[in-house]
Amino acid sequence: MEWKEAAGETAHRAPPVDPADRIAFVLLPSFSMIAFSAAIEPLRLANRHAGRCLYDWTLVSQDGRPVRASNGVEVTVDGGPSDALAAAATASPFDIVLVCSGLGIERWHDRDTLAWLRRLDRFGPMIGALCTGAHVLAAAGLLTDRRCAIHWESLPAFAERFPDIDASSDLFEVDGRRATCSGGTAALDMMLYLIALKHGGPLATAVSESCLVDRMRGPHDRQRLPIRERLGVHHPKLIRAIETMEANLAEPLAQTALAARVGLSRRQLERLFRRLIGRSPAQYYLELRLERARQLLYQSDMPIVDVAIASGFASPSHFSKCYRQMYSKSPRQERAASLMAL
Repeated sequence: MEWKEAAGETAHRAPPVDPADRIAFVLLPSFSMIAFSAAIEPLRLANRHAGRCLYDWTLVSQDGRPVRASNGVEVTVDGGPSDALAAAATASPFDIVLVCSGLGIERWHDRDTLAWLRRLDRFGPMIGALCTGAHVLAAAGLLTDRRCAIHWESLPAFAERFPDIDASSDLFEVDGRRATCSGGTAALDMMLYLIALKHGGPLATAVSESCLVDRMRGPHDRQRLPIRERLGVHHPKLIRAIETMEANLAEPLAQTALAARVGLSRRQLERLFRRLIGRSPAQYYLELRLERARQLLYQSDMPIVDVAIASGFASPSHFSKCYRQMYSKSPRQERAASLMAL
């Protein structure tokens, strides 16, 4: 009888409530404010819609001091890695750790922060990155045998620095205990995905609607607008030619080979580009390669001669001449300008 009464009481009790997920945002100098905001706001809205605390977050900087975002706004944090290190003696103080960075991360290095991330990883939390933060995870050795996503502008420099890591131009990647996104509003898409994974699609949908987002994008949605929208062209063979150019910047195709790939003669390809793009295929291809070179000059420490090779130029002098003609400054001057902008 006593057993039956106890069982009845248990049956009427509310189901146990899971503790809130503890999330650390590691803010590095010049971090992307849009990526950080797009990641933290869905957590607040999830708590609001659920009517309880599903997520609790802590802001961390490498020295525990306020950190300035790339837009100049200074953000106060809750502490530095050393404040959480003591609690990590036997277990991670966090369930998810997200590194948020921005431009110039290729030149950042802090051994203590990297060691802290590696130590946390031993306790099994999800460790991820927003925007260019994949650079930090890669430098810490945390992306071995994992796929990651990074902003399309940073992808060439990342691939040159970490050629053995599988980096994609997808919006975001969730690969086991790694979650990385390409930055900007892709941080919102990744957090909606994680909310749906843990708490179900209806809650993620409610959060999405509160953000006035008309659809939740998946991990394999593209970062950039399709070429037809980016350039305002709709000719399928022209689009295919441009896609082929973008996929072959380090080793440019001859114009005859390019035309053959899209099923046109060289003369037809020339007329098509001049009519719809306003310049020759050779000039457009050159502009794409120089744009790649500019990204590498700004977002990597590669020697200028290596930047030239990675952009499809066999001769550094020819590279410098073409670069100066397009940007009115030499590659060396561009590199110096990029360092001053940090």
